[in-house]
Amino acid sequence: MDYLLLGRILGSFLLGAIPFAVVAMWGTGIDITKVGSGNPGFNNVLRVASKPRALVALIGDLFKGTLALFVFSALLGSDDSLMVRWLLGLAAVIGHCFTPFLGFRGGKGVATSTGVLLYLNPWQALAGAPVYFGLRLLGKRRGWSQRGAIASLVMLAVITVLVIVFAPPEAALFAVALLVLVVLRHTSNLREVFAGMKSKA
Repeated sequence: MDYLLLGRILGSFLLGAIPFAVVAMWGTGIDITKVGSGNPGFNNVLRVASKPRALVALIGDLFKGTLALFVFSALLGSDDSLMVRWLLGLAAVIGHCFTPFLGFRGGKGVATSTGVLLYLNPWQALAGAPVYFGLRLLGKRRGWSQRGAIASLVMLAVITVLVIVFAPPEAALFAVALLVLVVLRHTSNLREVFAGMKSKA
C-alpha cells in the first residue's frame, strides 16, 4: 500500500475542507450555515452578506482546489499519473462537500471543482467559464430564483463535454464523476427549478 499517496490524498481532502464561506463571515457574528440556504458557499454569502465577503469565499473555494493539486501533486509528486492527479482533485472537492470542520456538512462543490478543472484541464475550463457569467446575467434579468445553481451546473456540464471531446478518456471519466457529484449536491436546487417550471406550465 502506498502510504505516501494516501497521505497526499488526505492532505488534499483537508485542504479542500477549509470552509472559506465561514472564513469570509468572520467578524460578522453570522453563522453562514444557519442563514439563507444554510449552504457554506459563495452564493449564500452573496445572498446574506456583502460582495467583498462573497468574493473571499469564491476565491478561497476556487483556488483551494488548484492549490491542493499544486502542493500534493506538482511539489510532492511531479511524476504523478493522470489518475493520481484526478484522485487528488476529487479528494479536494469531496473535502469541500463533506468538510469535517462543519460536521461533514459542506458546500456544493462548484467553485472547488472549477479550481480543480482549471489545473487539470485549463483550456476547457476557461472556455466554459463565460457560460456561468452569461447565464448569471440572464437569470438576473429574468428573475430566476436559482440563477446561481443553474449557471453553475450548466457551466460545469459544458466544461465536462469539452473534456470528453478534447481530453483523454481517463480524464473524461473523472470529469463526469465530478459533475455527477456536484449535480447530486444540488438536488434541492433542481427540485425548486422543476417546481417553478411546473407552476408556470
